[in-house]
Amino acid sequence: MEWDVIGHEWAAKLLSQHIARQEARHAYLFTGPPGVGRRTLALRFAQALNCPQPPAPGQPCRTCRTCRQIEQGQHPDLSIIQSEAEGAVLKVEQVREVQRSLSLMPYQATYRVALLRRFQEANASAQNGLLKTLEEAPAKVILLLTADTAESLLPTIASRCEVLRLRPLPVERLAQALNERWGQAPEEARRLAHLSGGRVGYALRLVNDPALLERRGAWLDELRELLAAPMRQRFAFADRVTRSREKAALLPEMYQIWLTYWRDVLLTTAGATSAHEGHGTSGAMTVPLINLDRTDEIRHVAGQVSLAEARTRTADLERGLARLSANVNARLLTEVLLLDWPRVR
Repeated sequence: MEWDVIGHEWAAKLLSQHIARQEARHAYLFTGPPGVGRRTLALRFAQALNCPQPPAPGQPCRTCRTCRQIEQGQHPDLSIIQSEAEGAVLKVEQVREVQRSLSLMPYQATYRVALLRRFQEANASAQNGLLKTLEEAPAKVILLLTADTAESLLPTIASRCEVLRLRPLPVERLAQALNERWGQAPEEARRLAHLSGGRVGYALRLVNDPALLERRGAWLDELRELLAAPMRQRFAFADRVTRSREKAALLPEMYQIWLTYWRDVLLTTAGATSAHEGHGTSGAMTVPLINLDRTDEIRHVAGQVSLAEARTRTADLERGLARLSANVNARLLTEVLLLDWPRVR
């Protein structure tokens, strides 16, 4: 397996060839949904660029001091820049600070590497501030950006990067990996593969952080309760989840969980059958639902909303996630979102 990267072997092979042929670009953009493996691939690339004893050109050993420091994000020639919390804003001052460090020659490694994570959270000033470095990158400097999509960045940013679009794995393949490589029981591996939507990184977060699963369950319970609740209760909920910065910081995660639920409702309303049910009736699509443990509940909701309604609610949440990244009024956004939900008992 190329670079020990599950599901993105094609990208690892391409990047290793760039190194072996001494054709590494000055900037790369790794896109895909959160938890798909953008950060892991970027760090493997940084290791391959700077490993002092590669077993083959473009291949990191992953055991030397340099590789271990990069893996831990602690190498002196590696800078990792991101917003304070997921959903917060990456500011121009952070970009300027890393630009100052990139103007220096590498301390130990062959290249100085800057990893700018979740760059769709960078405000316009920060993105524009990076343009000069992208246009005239210093020698021995490689910029690695991660973002949900290339379209979420200024066109001038994406056009100056080599773009690698990463996609989730088929859930069956991820379930097998979780079972064989990470020791999850087959049924649990299957459940986690579905819940993560084929995203390796997010699946491993669910394995290592039980609080994520607890929050997921709580937010789905809240969603079902809100569908049956009057407007007064929905407004009270919006106030409660946005009252403090700590709670508001969890909104992107909550919106994402709600999006998986409405996606499942949409698929069920459209006549899809979950993968674990076999082939279903003649003519039905076989599409893996994410929330397998809520199948009966999802069917109940799907039976009371139209296809157009389910599609609209899904699109609203996708737009809501984008607007949260743009630092809009989170309480007002949540109120408007809930105001449009149908009443489902």
